[in-house]
Amino acid sequence: MEFKLSEKEEAFKSEVEAFLKKELPPKWPEMSTHWPGGYGSLESTNEEAVKAAFTFRRRLAEKGWLTISWPKEFGGEEHSYMEQAIFDERVSYYRAPGMGIATGIAGPTILRFGSDENKQDWVQTIAKGEIEMWLGYSEPNSGSDLAGIQTTAVDDGDDFIINGQKIWGTIAHLADYAWLIAVTDSEAPRHRNASLFIVDNKTPGVTIRPIINILGIHSFNEVFFDNVRVPKRNMIGEKNMGFYYMMTALDFERLMVGIGGFKRLFEQFIEYVKQSEQDGSPLGKNHTVRKKLAEIAVKIEMVYIFFWRTASMLDKGLVPSVESSVLKLTATELSRALADVTMEILGPYGQLMGGSKDAQFRGMAPRGYLDCISATIGAGTSEIQRNIIAMRGLGLTKK
Repeated sequence: MEFKLSEKEEAFKSEVEAFLKKELPPKWPEMSTHWPGGYGSLESTNEEAVKAAFTFRRRLAEKGWLTISWPKEFGGEEHSYMEQAIFDERVSYYRAPGMGIATGIAGPTILRFGSDENKQDWVQTIAKGEIEMWLGYSEPNSGSDLAGIQTTAVDDGDDFIINGQKIWGTIAHLADYAWLIAVTDSEAPRHRNASLFIVDNKTPGVTIRPIINILGIHSFNEVFFDNVRVPKRNMIGEKNMGFYYMMTALDFERLMVGIGGFKRLFEQFIEYVKQSEQDGSPLGKNHTVRKKLAEIAVKIEMVYIFFWRTASMLDKGLVPSVESSVLKLTATELSRALADVTMEILGPYGQLMGGSKDAQFRGMAPRGYLDCISATIGAGTSEIQRNIIAMRGLGLTKK
């Protein structure tokens, strides 16, 4: 099997890299402290970073790269999925703001399942980078088992009236709309009773309250819906098909792993190890340290293989349902392994956050150690991914 990129793909990779170096703020790597795979260290409290991120996304939209593989009639550039993967890898390597929920999840789902009215209302706006969304899936008593959601959407004339509560709404306070699932038929069987909606955050009855995460950052939210009226045209696709659509949308989310971020952070840590000493000896010559870093290097290459394989499947018209779970599982477990290793190598200094005069490696290790907890939970826990792989991939039964 040939693992190299083609000449055309290599040229595209160089084009993307040149664009990133030109368009990103000079200090962007220092502004961004997001741990690869994690959800909790988004720079939602850094106004400068947020402003720079939105400006950069608009530039991507102008170039057609925000929706790079979409059909041209919907604002895309019709690049292959492999080129989309190359783009995503380079964007994450430079820690640049790439696809959000709107372009990475909502848009592709609307293109696949949405009505003509849905496409007319939302696709061009999403492609231009004019709006952002947050995921209204999880609820206080429904995390991994989304079939247990309690939020309801009741048919009322030209509208649905939504009541309920969502939790862990990442950047809901910065987004414009919710990409939300709610029960539309309480009498129907589980998995056939809910629909997907786009809900304007400014609609009367929507209340967003902050959840301060383990890093002391406001990235999450709990959101309440009290008799919120949503136009029927904001329902995506057919009524009661929400879980079917959401499963596909989750596959899209699980592909958004930011794989290049792992490589860049690892490279930076390697340089730190080469230049540092521990107990008077070069840290890079410590056999235990070298062994641990070699194991991480192997895991990174393994995740890259799964990443390219998934892109190749999409180009062949295959649906990588199992493969997206394999990729998500291995990438987020890598996030935890990388955090563990950096903390072990740094020793007691690894506990010092950025800002401390004695903090090592920009204080990234303890941030990553805390943030990687969210990596193995968001978009489906590692246990859920293993169940999917076992049942869908290996044909094993539930018992």
